Amino acid sequence: MSQGSVHFGFGVAPVELPGTPDDRLYQEVIHDCAFGHRLGYEAAWFFEHHFTDYFPTPSPLLFMAHIAARVPGLGLGTCVLVSPWYHPVRFAEEIAMLSLLSEGPLHLGIGRGTAKLEYDAWGVDQEEARERYIETIDVLRLAHSGEPFQYRGKFLEMGRKVKMRPDANRDRINIYGAIGSPQSAGVMGELGLPPLVVANFPLHIQKNVLETWGQVTRSRGGNAGRRKTIMIHAYLADTDEEARKIAKTHVPQFFALQARHYEADKDFYKDVKGYEQFSKFFGNLKKMADPAQMDPWIDLQLCGTAKTAAKQLERYIEIGFDSFIIHVATYGVPRALRHDLLARFAREVAPAFDANFGA
Repeated sequence: MSQGSVHFGFGVAPVELPGTPDDRLYQEVIHDCAFGHRLGYEAAWFFEHHFTDYFPTPSPLLFMAHIAARVPGLGLGTCVLVSPWYHPVRFAEEIAMLSLLSEGPLHLGIGRGTAKLEYDAWGVDQEEARERYIETIDVLRLAHSGEPFQYRGKFLEMGRKVKMRPDANRDRINIYGAIGSPQSAGVMGELGLPPLVVANFPLHIQKNVLETWGQVTRSRGGNAGRRKTIMIHAYLADTDEEARKIAKTHVPQFFALQARHYEADKDFYKDVKGYEQFSKFFGNLKKMADPAQMDPWIDLQLCGTAKTAAKQLERYIEIGFDSFIIHVATYGVPRALRHDLLARFAREVAPAFDANFGA
């Protein structure tokens, strides 16, 4: 793999030891962003979640505007902004503002979200999620065109034609389509959005996702050579055994928290149109909170020595991924460990794939 052909960002979230106050949690994100930037990572990627301890970041765009001032030049990303919970025009305006307030590239993953808890609290019908998502993408493109626009859809009917102010820095904005299940790959191809996925599925499924996305994209005359991004957990140590021990020590509480946030024991999703495929995945979250059940999932991540992690990374590159969000910021992981894992990856793995590291 030639240097410079692969991109590395890192996930950031308000995490620390359980019981840490919210203001301290947000300070941890600021420290992580500055640290990752010094190491040479391209971008810090933020999450959006509401109402629980699961990555409590209700406004990633607000947080990113703050980081743009605190850590100038760092790229900023989202995985993801949940568009059905936004007014589409306001959504486009705030992204346009961020594109002017920041100096680095914006990598904005946009998704439809999955937690019934959040949909219920927002008062949005979850079965409308995909239609709302598509409308928002349409409005975003019109608003950022630089031309006057007006939109009349199922959920938004603008009363007059307007021109967006401020005018977005279009060269800085990169939009990605979140693929939470294999069924979504074709949808993102139809929308002309490059893929953003999570390393929760076996490689043969991930390969099928990319192939499906590529086929649909090419059939529309689109560019199938655009970035293909995956968020993947990384646990590095001097031995493979030690790295797996780190994962089994810290990740179970993360899965247990997910199970609570998505209310996995209630199995809502089998009855929500468009979300049926999530029923099995969320049903497995409680099982994944047991360290004895985690090995198949760990095998999908970058876990082990630098050599082992590099080999796994190469497997993802071989099936088509060229952009990686290195994720170490999960619930309960202290700063010292987060920074050690980010630094190990930046020193021991990344330089073989990206010339920005080790220069």
